Amino acid sequence: MNLRDEVNKTSGFKNLELLAKEVVEGFIAGMHKSPFHGFSAEFAEHKIYNRGESTRHIDWKLFAKTDKLFTKRYDEETNLRCHIIVDNSSSMHYPELKQFSIDSLNKIGFSALAAASIMHILKKQRDAVGLSIYSDIYDYYSPEKGSERHHRMLLDQLANMVVSKSVQKTTNTYEYLHQIAEKIHRRSLIFLFTDMFQDGIDEVKLFDALRHLKYNKHEVILFHVMDKEKEFNFDFDNAPKRFVDVETGERIDLYAENIKENYEKAVANYFETIQLKCAQYQIKYVEADINESFNKILTTYMLERQKFV
Repeated sequence: MNLRDEVNKTSGFKNLELLAKEVVEGFIAGMHKSPFHGFSAEFAEHKIYNRGESTRHIDWKLFAKTDKLFTKRYDEETNLRCHIIVDNSSSMHYPELKQFSIDSLNKIGFSALAAASIMHILKKQRDAVGLSIYSDIYDYYSPEKGSERHHRMLLDQLANMVVSKSVQKTTNTYEYLHQIAEKIHRRSLIFLFTDMFQDGIDEVKLFDALRHLKYNKHEVILFHVMDKEKEFNFDFDNAPKRFVDVETGERIDLYAENIKENYEKAVANYFETIQLKCAQYQIKYVEADINESFNKILTTYMLERQKFV
């Protein structure tokens, strides 16, 4: 029985830790095609040497294999504090699934597995991680810690979030981002997973909250989670369909073809606005399509980590 079969039989994310390990190992195996060529399994115990640092801890054996300079890390080192924030509103549970696997995920499942994969690397690098989950309420908060018990507690929260049905839960993201920002006192790398679909969204308030997250010199990365095929390209056949707003329950019957062009223009304009605002406020924007692999997520983590520490 392989890992995917086991996940399908449990109809949930009870094996989230094993899934995350599989994702990370697959990412490492492909690193020879990335900017981290030659820096595969060893990356968890090393960091890139920066000019001006002491040469005392350079790993010369690794240099001989990779022709790149890395310094060894030690058990007592904790160079990074990371806080992961996940939007758990009803729209994040699209599309509705009865079973989850690494190849079949909705937006909340993709976000949970991406977060767990980042946590897996943080654990190997002995760094501290915290977690916030919000919907129409502030569902969960835990500060940054690095213990095994803490790590398992966060995995349980992520797994429960995925399999707990979120019924008509709207959210004003900015309200909870302000609260989270007030709780994170030490400089941290902050990852936000959200589909950016808000009820009565106020862009000014939203980006004020994102700017608040950057207070205390935090670095903020926005993973814009989407089912690009459906939510951006509006790729539906032209049979009559009923579209239901999962957050408000509102319904509309129509032929997708009749509104496809206008829909795509409106969504493209909205997404472009988000990207421009992120650039303006020096927030890293990353498109996270649930139909793609996790390589973009983990590559972003690795690059941002190198700049941060």
